[in-house]
Amino acid sequence: MGAAVVTVVVWTAFILIARASAARSLTPFDLAFARVCGASLVLVPWGAWLAMKHRDAVSSFFGLSPLSLRVTATAGIFGGVAYALIAYSGFFFAPAGHAAVLMPGSLPLWTTLLAALVLRDRITPARAIGLAMIVAGDLVVGGRSLLHAFEGGEVWKGDLMFMGAAFCWACYSVVARRHGLDAVRATIAITVFALMTYIPVYTLLVASGAVVSHIGSAPWGEVAFQMAFQGIGSVVISGITFTKMIQHFGPVRTTMITALVPGLSAFGAVLWLGEPMHWSLVAGLALVTAGILFGVRKAATTVRTAPVCPTPCPAGMGGSNG
Repeated sequence: MGAAVVTVVVWTAFILIARASAARSLTPFDLAFARVCGASLVLVPWGAWLAMKHRDAVSSFFGLSPLSLRVTATAGIFGGVAYALIAYSGFFFAPAGHAAVLMPGSLPLWTTLLAALVLRDRITPARAIGLAMIVAGDLVVGGRSLLHAFEGGEVWKGDLMFMGAAFCWACYSVVARRHGLDAVRATIAITVFALMTYIPVYTLLVASGAVVSHIGSAPWGEVAFQMAFQGIGSVVISGITFTKMIQHFGPVRTTMITALVPGLSAFGAVLWLGEPMHWSLVAGLALVTAGILFGVRKAATTVRTAPVCPTPCPAGMGGSNG
C-alpha cells in the first residue's frame, strides 16, 4: 500500500509542479535538462554496475545502457527525450487541469490503438466502450480550447502537446512490451540515451544562442529541486514504486488505483494553483475516469491473469495497460 500511495502522490505532484514551474525561471528545455541530469545521478551508476555484473549481456553506450543500441535509441527517443520536451512545453500553454485529464486520459487510448496495430492485440467491446468514454472526455476538455484557437488563444497548443506526450509514452510502452523489457533496465536505458544525446545537443544549442536557457540565471535552489523531483522523484522513485504496485496488486488493480491521478490533479490545481473548475473540466474528468475504470474492470472479469507491465510510467501518467 505504501508503494501505491507514493506513486499516486508523485504522479499527481508532477502535474501540479510542472505547471507551477512554468511561471518561474526555467524553460521547458531547462526542465528536461534538470530531469535527465537528476535521474542520471542515480541511474547511470546503476547501469554501469549492471554492466559490470553481467559482462556477457548485451549493452550499448559504452556499457552504460543494459539494452542494445537499437532498442535503447527507440525507447529513449519516445520515453526519454520526446515525452519530456513535449509534456513540459504543454504546461507553458495549458493549465494543470487540462493536463490532468488529457495526459492520463489519452494514454490508454493511444496505447490500445498502437498495441492493436503493432502487437495485434484485440480490442474487446468493453475496452472499446471505455475508449469511447475517454475520447468523449478528451473532446469535452480540449474541444473548448480548440474552438477558441482562431480567436488568438493558446491553450489548445498545450492540449495538443499533452496528448502528444501521452502518444510518445504509449509508443515507449509498446516498444517495451514488444521487446519484453523490465522496468529497471528500460528506465536506465532511456535515461542513458537522453544523457548521451539530449544533453550535448541542448548544450550546443544554448551555446550558439539557438535555444534560450535560464539555467545559469535561475536560483540554484530551484534547479536543485527540479533535478531532485523531476529526475529522482518522477523517474527513479515512481518507477520503482509503480513496479512494486504491479507485483503486489497486479496490472488491473494497479490501473484502478492510478485512475485516482486525474481527479486528484484536477482538484489540486483548483486548490493550490487557483485554476477555475469549469463544467467542461468536471464532465471530461468524469468521462475519462469512468472510461479507464470501465475498460479495466471489464477486462478483469474476462482475464484472470495478465502479463506484468514491463515499464514504469512517468509521474502523472497512467499505466501502460494496453
